[in-house]
Amino acid sequence: MTRTGTGCIDLPSPNHGPRPEGVGVELLILHYTGMPTAESALTRLCEPAAQVSAHYTVDEDGTVYAHVPEDRRAWHAGLSSWRGRADVNSRSIGIEIVNPGHEFGYRPFPAAQMAAVADLCLDIMGRHGIAPADVLGHSDIAPARKEDPGELFDWPGLAARGIGLWPKVCAIDDGPFTEEEVADLLKRYGYDSACPRAQLAFQRHFQPDGMTGRADAETVRRLRALTRMTGR
Repeated sequence: MTRTGTGCIDLPSPNHGPRPEGVGVELLILHYTGMPTAESALTRLCEPAAQVSAHYTVDEDGTVYAHVPEDRRAWHAGLSSWRGRADVNSRSIGIEIVNPGHEFGYRPFPAAQMAAVADLCLDIMGRHGIAPADVLGHSDIAPARKEDPGELFDWPGLAARGIGLWPKVCAIDDGPFTEEEVADLLKRYGYDSACPRAQLAFQRHFQPDGMTGRADAETVRRLRALTRMTGR
């Protein structure tokens, strides 16, 4: 088990398997636990009957729990895809972040927790050569099913440390748009643009102050900026 700092505690989960031969880690997926307490979430992640796991969990006080070795395939992403490719579990590392989620009283993520998440992400990205643009939320890869880590998650703060991206909009990104362009931009960035909730998932991550589920001028400006930043 790879250790990632003095606050890391081994809490092994039996819920994992081998990565397919020749498949490496390309993505880092961030989740919230979505359960009433950290204890209930940690228990579920380690129960064989639950058939769910992640590589790490980060508690609200910044404690990191290690569940699955990084060279193994954890079961965190479920039915999902990114850039037209399914089986995200096989090519990703998953981090669960303790938060009750939308069902049990969604709340902001404490500073100590976000600092620990950032440190852990940087460690993982460095080990596997994961690009900032390939750090994603569960809702990005499964927009039809998931909302986590949600609109209160500090994506801009992580991006400032080189973890994930945040759109840097300029004048070139202005101008009229069509629904066809929106679908094309979403697909080019990586979303399943055929999913009716893809626009909402994008806004939840990159435009949390405009979560209407329908693209507006600001949504398109941010989409254009991100595809320009990544060259997609």
